[in-house]
Amino acid sequence: MAPVQISPLYTTTAITHGGRNGRLSLNESPLDGLELAMPKQLGGSGKTEATNPEQLFAAGYSSCFESALRLVAGKAGKKLDEKTGVKATVTIGKTPEGGFGLAVELQGLLPGVPREEAQKLMEAAHQVCPYSNATRGNIDVKLSVAE
Repeated sequence: MAPVQISPLYTTTAITHGGRNGRLSLNESPLDGLELAMPKQLGGSGKTEATNPEQLFAAGYSSCFESALRLVAGKAGKKLDEKTGVKATVTIGKTPEGGFGLAVELQGLLPGVPREEAQKLMEAAHQVCPYSNATRGNIDVKLSVAE
């Protein structure tokens, strides 16, 4: 499958020094200088005052997916309230080949929206979200709706 061609709207750059146990440089952001630490489960210190790439990926995917969810809901004439959200759970694990891979669960928090309608909105957002488009076919992404 050929890469999707885009017309650039915004570009940003992050630089890390020290990898999973280093620092993040991100211009024009309060995250500039953010300390990174490997989770205990991966053999690291698990410092709670630091973050890791999986947490940053979960935050990015969650916020991006919610924006896509609000976009598709608006196009469908459905207004989502301020309690709407998306919970992204990111898991890292070993692949059968000996490398590492990711899996994601996106759970829609859509109070007041009937379950079937909420699931359809989640599926529509999954077709629009840039993170979903970037990961499609590369990692397992499960969509669900909170009870």
